[in-house]
Amino acid sequence: MTNDSAPQPLPGASEAPEPVSRALVPQLLHAAVTAVGGVERPGQVQMAEAVADAVEHGEHLLVQAGTGTGKSLAYLVPALAHGDRVVVATATLALQRQLVERDLPRTVEALHPVLRRRPLFAMLKGRSNYLCLHRANEGTPSDEGEGLFDPVEALGGPTGKLGQDVLRLREWAEETETGDRDDLSPGVSDKAWAQLSVTSKECLGATKCAYGQECFAEKARERAKLADVVVTNHAMLAIDAIEGAPVLPEHAMLIVDEAHELVNRVTGAATAELTVGAVNRAVKRAAKLANEKAVDQLQAAAENYHGLMETAQAGRVEELPEYLVYAVAGIRDACRQIITSLGETRDKGLTDEDAVRKQAMASAETLHETTERLLEGSSFDVVWIERSDRYGLGPASLRVAPLSVSGLLRENLYKERSVVLTSATLKLGGDFNGVAASVGLPAEGRLPDARGADEPEPELGEDAPPYWRGIDVGSPFSYRKQGILYVAKHLPQPGREPDRPEMLDELAELIGAAGGRTLGLFSSMRAAQAAAEALRGRLDNRILLQGEDTLGELIREFASDPETCLFGTLSLWQGVDVPGSACQLVVMDRIPFPRPDDPLMSARQKAVEQAGGNGFMAVAATHAALLMAQGAGRLVRAADDRGVVAVLDSRLATARYGGFFRSSMPDFWYTTDRNQVRRSLAAIDASASPIRPVAKRGA
Repeated sequence: MTNDSAPQPLPGASEAPEPVSRALVPQLLHAAVTAVGGVERPGQVQMAEAVADAVEHGEHLLVQAGTGTGKSLAYLVPALAHGDRVVVATATLALQRQLVERDLPRTVEALHPVLRRRPLFAMLKGRSNYLCLHRANEGTPSDEGEGLFDPVEALGGPTGKLGQDVLRLREWAEETETGDRDDLSPGVSDKAWAQLSVTSKECLGATKCAYGQECFAEKARERAKLADVVVTNHAMLAIDAIEGAPVLPEHAMLIVDEAHELVNRVTGAATAELTVGAVNRAVKRAAKLANEKAVDQLQAAAENYHGLMETAQAGRVEELPEYLVYAVAGIRDACRQIITSLGETRDKGLTDEDAVRKQAMASAETLHETTERLLEGSSFDVVWIERSDRYGLGPASLRVAPLSVSGLLRENLYKERSVVLTSATLKLGGDFNGVAASVGLPAEGRLPDARGADEPEPELGEDAPPYWRGIDVGSPFSYRKQGILYVAKHLPQPGREPDRPEMLDELAELIGAAGGRTLGLFSSMRAAQAAAEALRGRLDNRILLQGEDTLGELIREFASDPETCLFGTLSLWQGVDVPGSACQLVVMDRIPFPRPDDPLMSARQKAVEQAGGNGFMAVAATHAALLMAQGAGRLVRAADDRGVVAVLDSRLATARYGGFFRSSMPDFWYTTDRNQVRRSLAAIDASASPIRPVAKRGA
């Protein structure tokens, strides 16, 4: 049965691709924009020409393209015209879907008369994003060590929520053509999905698995190998760049959209964690197949680690104390014995035990790699103890992350291809230098922003730095006419406690003047909860709070009622797109500096200071400026949007670094006059156009 909503590659052509003249790029862009029903923008043309130049000359490019520029077509058109394979990596599912379901099909058709071919395109994700047919049909390896079991029966039968979800996944396996989790609507919990999916280490392998020919993940990889454009995510790009085992097909050009997220996503992919739960799972998975002595050894190591981590204090560990070295080494040595034992008991033929063995081997190998890294104590890593549960109960865990990913990216991302990094927020404090350094593009490789006709080609020696340019193509929006940046200069400087009565009074008055229509961006979930609780008792407006429903549903409700407000934290700073009058006031409670006790951020800041730099500006201020630029970008999403960005932190007006933050945000009209901003909000509310509800996916 065909899934009509699944993106299908267009038929390819047999002709060998030939690069198209750069002079034709504006003509091709015009055809593509017309095909998607858009309007060509000067910034879009400038960006397309800059991308074509970068590819032609083997350089790298940072492009800041404001909301509404149409940057996806600006990079797709020159990429398709160039002819070689291109990989596009994005941070969000929404942009991936836009590319494969709308932009690429229409652009390919629009360019066909000139290119005389229809490039193939495909989406590629990590293996665990695809349903595993072996697990769907044969059952799931049990963590209790009893071989394969029926997941529906084991999870309480088909009447329990988890059992119902697994049953629905089995039925979906018979219908879907992609097996892609993101094509399943409505979705299921992570726990349910884990029953019928595998990681790359748990996979039996296409040649050994009875379902290898039908495997959704393998089909996706085969489509990617044949495609001219591969759309993937930052996590896959990170794995490809840092693990030395290619997961993406060879490509001559890489485009990183939403590039402001790249460092965080690469850091996440390179972070490992040693939890008590993971060690206990490894014991259970190895119990029936591994040598009994090895299993007992790991069980003892798990119990020892559990006892130590129950009382461990959260915070950075610059050097593992002796008792933790002993505990981690015990887990490492036991895992090594488990791996050896599982290898010795492997059967020659494929049996049901192979899935159990693969799962057990994957757990042991992951633990072994993590413990080795923790014990190595590299100066390039940061280690800390973390308590992730809300109330600080239960055992803590050890985590390890790279001090910096810029070196990894510099060594692995730029040598074999031209790279274009683009986002609406890449210039911080008025230039690209901070972001460029964070993604591995050094200052000594910086080229003039505009290519001169007589400019000599840079020397591309083996030890030469990656050569790059940075351009800002602006935005089609008139920010100074459409928006106001208001800073509540009269408020007391915020402290560490979320209880800020004066801030809540100011917020209530602003919401009243705006008639609702407010997106509240808070620096912590505790602050968002406190504000929602306080204002629900003071205002007639409905206040939605992140976490009380799915984010998609909250955004739809917010967009459907002008008197409604939506409060939340990190994902709202970057993930909300509500054009129109439903969002006319964006409020930030404070400058979102990282917590002073954040182990990774504080370690990075200290490293910059030890190297003679300004750690606060390079790390804390850069982190906060990027979030504020993204947050402010939630206000103006269309040419007729109007409103106010209100920052309820007086430091933005009074501190020396205030100018750095303001210059990183859109160029709104700036004021600290509280009466003026209330009058403006009331006038905007009075003349507001009808709201534009956000449609449900698939509607």
